[in-house]
Amino acid sequence: MITITALGAVVGLIVAIILIMKKTNPAYSLILGSIIGGIVGGANIGETVSLMISGAQGMIPAILRILTAGILAGVLIETGAASKIAETIVEKLGESKAIIAIVISATILTMVGVFIDVAVITVAPIAMAIAKKTGISRTGVLIAMIGGGKSGNIISPNPNTISAADTFNIPLTSLMMAGIIPAIFGIIISIIIAKLLSNKGTKIQQEDIDEKTIEDKPSFFTALIGPLTAIIILSLRPLAGIVIDPLIALPIGGVIGCLAMGKIKSFNNYCIFGLGKMTGVAVLLLGTGTISGIIANSALKTVLTDFLTSTGAPAFLLAPLAGILMSGATASTTSGTAVGSQVFGSTLLGLGVPAINSAAMIHAGATVLDHLPHGSFFHATGGSVNMNMKERLALIPFESLVGITLTIVSTLIYGVFY
Repeated sequence: MITITALGAVVGLIVAIILIMKKTNPAYSLILGSIIGGIVGGANIGETVSLMISGAQGMIPAILRILTAGILAGVLIETGAASKIAETIVEKLGESKAIIAIVISATILTMVGVFIDVAVITVAPIAMAIAKKTGISRTGVLIAMIGGGKSGNIISPNPNTISAADTFNIPLTSLMMAGIIPAIFGIIISIIIAKLLSNKGTKIQQEDIDEKTIEDKPSFFTALIGPLTAIIILSLRPLAGIVIDPLIALPIGGVIGCLAMGKIKSFNNYCIFGLGKMTGVAVLLLGTGTISGIIANSALKTVLTDFLTSTGAPAFLLAPLAGILMSGATASTTSGTAVGSQVFGSTLLGLGVPAINSAAMIHAGATVLDHLPHGSFFHATGGSVNMNMKERLALIPFESLVGITLTIVSTLIYGVFY
């Protein structure tokens, strides 16, 4: 068995991070980092490639499920269902509860299966319009959307959840349910932070408001039918022992939702759009798989485990630590969760930490540093509210505070008090 040194794994990660920060394609950055990490770590080129392929192969089941999840995502976004859900929540809660409405809107959109960055971009026009009326700053608006998105992301059938559930071989709905209590605390802290920052930073101007709207939006009820169908089907496994894989359940949700909204004629267009959204994630995960193949076969796991042992820290802390470190390295919840699960999963199970507990803590930990500037989320979310770089950078500690809250609550439930 080939073993890469811890130094090699760290060098590979650093090279990948530097390349990503230099705007090199993230997938290629991870692949090149893997090659350099393997060689520096003591393997020859053939052995390095073998480890990279092995790691990428481990991602294939999750990638297949993620690609089919694009059907539901495409339907939600392209039919206007996602924006209808957000609009309705804001409308019902009213301007007096604007921040709560924005947080809840982003939470629900990510919760039903919309990518977190897409959820923020979808809510942004509605949020900025109401912020203009109520005087909420750009900073307050964006942290409300990001905090809500992070909270919803750990209870969603999104790629990050799928990858962790697949690696630990647990029901997707079980992992989604494991994030409910942490998500509630995430929502609360997001509202508090957004209110504290509501007068900090620049104000929304009229030229920031996007007047474009999707015509012929569905009703709020029909907009929810697709994701609710998918969640109900997935729930059959823990509730009734009927196993229907997400690869089947999520597309069915998309089809049913499309039928309910009376837009089945455009179904193929929605599928094409959704596939386009998921293709980038799938390619990124293949690159992520190559670096995970290097790290998984390196001494880095042993170094981290030994460090925790030497400090007297409990073994379960390896799970949130893995999520935090890997999300920081990749600046992605999905990649951070995928690498953390694949690399440290067997170690955690060997230390006696149950699969669902390990997955939940890694998943929550991956929200702590997923917004760093070398990732696309940082730039996509800043652009959604026309925020300048200085103001966007200043928001990072507050985003991390939301992620830390999710991680602490998850660790208390699935580590300390378990």
